[in-house]
Amino acid sequence: MRISRISRIPRSTVIPRTPSTPRRVAVTLAAVAVLTALTGCGASESGGGSGRAGITVRIPDPGNSGVLARGKKDGSLARALAKVDATVVWTGSAGPFAPAAQALNADQLDIATGSITSGLTSLAQNPGFAFFTATAPDPVGEGILVRNGSGIDSVKDLVGRKVAVNQGGTGEYLLLKALAKAGVPADKVERVTLRPDQTAAVFNTGKVDAWAVWSTYSVAELGRGGAHFVADGRAVGSDNYSLTAVRSAFADRHPEVVTALYRYLHDGSVKEKRDPAGFLNVTTDAGPQALTGAARRVQIAFTRQGGTVEPITDADVRRFKDVARFYAEQKVTRAEVDIAAHVIDVRKLAAGKAS
Repeated sequence: MRISRISRIPRSTVIPRTPSTPRRVAVTLAAVAVLTALTGCGASESGGGSGRAGITVRIPDPGNSGVLARGKKDGSLARALAKVDATVVWTGSAGPFAPAAQALNADQLDIATGSITSGLTSLAQNPGFAFFTATAPDPVGEGILVRNGSGIDSVKDLVGRKVAVNQGGTGEYLLLKALAKAGVPADKVERVTLRPDQTAAVFNTGKVDAWAVWSTYSVAELGRGGAHFVADGRAVGSDNYSLTAVRSAFADRHPEVVTALYRYLHDGSVKEKRDPAGFLNVTTDAGPQALTGAARRVQIAFTRQGGTVEPITDADVRRFKDVARFYAEQKVTRAEVDIAAHVIDVRKLAAGKAS
């Protein structure tokens, strides 16, 4: 079916570009790839692998933390994929889901991870991908972050203030959700559209009053001890699931590979939740990619309270629809996106019964 295109969001103040700060936090699952980093990677669905594997699956490089980072280092992912005659090709680097969705559509990537919120805006543009795993919303690692001593003690105190968001993604969703729950009209708060990797410097110099943010960036700020959540994911009632997407043509041709990936991610996430420290600083414990000190402790606490990678259930889809309806009501999208049409039941996929 044809899905409506995204509407333009009312213009927000945009602060001049600032130097980005080093990313100190690695996502638990594989980070999504920036489209330009993927161009010309040359991987294909058949051939290109090593040994007996005849299928290559292109996944963004996992960086220094998480299930895939550990699987890359210890070879366990390669062994799991070898059982279905597949080989992984690591491509690209960390980045937002929107360009990764473009890469999926352009046959430059096979797997990517992103939030339901950024997924919805990407689905509104003739998607060539579907979602096959879900991780429950983060109750403690995302929310509305404010500096200590800011005088902002509740969401209602954001009236007349500037809040940094990433347009159409997790940040904008969290802010709008928090305002709606607090009964604050959205136009009473100024949304400042910024790239997430550019926001820390703006936030810490006081050019914005708050930051609608998730754990990839909040851990470093909380670890430094100069900020806190005025409302976290649990407080705002977030339905911001983390999802894994697969290129539709890849899922059609290689359901056994998608199923193997799901099992690997699920089993790994269960182990990670039980032993978060074992999945941090996988390749290096020094430098900007490493988590140390208080930030490491914050990330471990967040992971223990987080979810695991699971199949997408009917109950999940109902919550996805709530997010889609909310986005339409808030004019983030022109119409309600039919996300149910882009969900795969991975439990049935290997038998050729994808729903």
